Amino acid sequence: MNAAIISIKNLCMSYGKTAVLKDISLDIRPGAIHALLGPNGSGKSTLIKCILGLVIPKSGIITADGIPTDMDWQYRRQMGYMPQIANFPENMKVKELVKMMKDVRNQAAPKEEELIALLKLEESLSKSLKSLSGGTRQKVNALLALMFDAPILIFDEATVGLDPVSRLHFKNYLLQEKAVGKTILLVSHFIQEVEELADDIIFMLEGKIYYQGSLQALKNNNHGDNLEKVIASILDPETPNLKMYA
Repeated sequence: MNAAIISIKNLCMSYGKTAVLKDISLDIRPGAIHALLGPNGSGKSTLIKCILGLVIPKSGIITADGIPTDMDWQYRRQMGYMPQIANFPENMKVKELVKMMKDVRNQAAPKEEELIALLKLEESLSKSLKSLSGGTRQKVNALLALMFDAPILIFDEATVGLDPVSRLHFKNYLLQEKAVGKTILLVSHFIQEVEELADDIIFMLEGKIYYQGSLQALKNNNHGDNLEKVIASILDPETPNLKMYA
């Protein structure tokens, strides 16, 4: 197996007296799609923010390509991030926002034109963000996450608000990115989407890693049940014989 591109060891994070991440350890291997699952409040968003350096953990180590992230913030240039909700100045035009992001990152955006065409954003470039529908704003967020051609892509509920055709195009694009070696961390509540895309499952519950391993192994250990049934079983403490082996 390839060495982990992101490795997390004994990560703990608290907000005040509330422990949010409780001794998290996991490895994210390169060239695969990893689905990060769990109920609301399980710590998924906080874990992503720790990986991105948006919050500083109480303890533990995160390494990217073997380098501790607290020693070299340049690792974030290797990441594209699409949050569930992105807040930008409402009066800013889409093309102004794209230019601003390129200036902030001081990086070329080699996939900008390709993605504008794929997402059908040509007519939206001169419009202000406040005039866009929710679905179009989500397409703009996808453009910002993908246009820098980063080797590590992190998506938090990326397809929420997209119409079925755009969602299909987006999923196909992620599979293409995986095929060229990209590492993808995907948070999604769309179980069908996870089953279609994910190689590995990371399931969080109450701030801990409840399961990390392949999607197929998880299903095989539970008599081939579909993922929706397995997750329902995880969240129902009275379900017998649930096997969570990696």
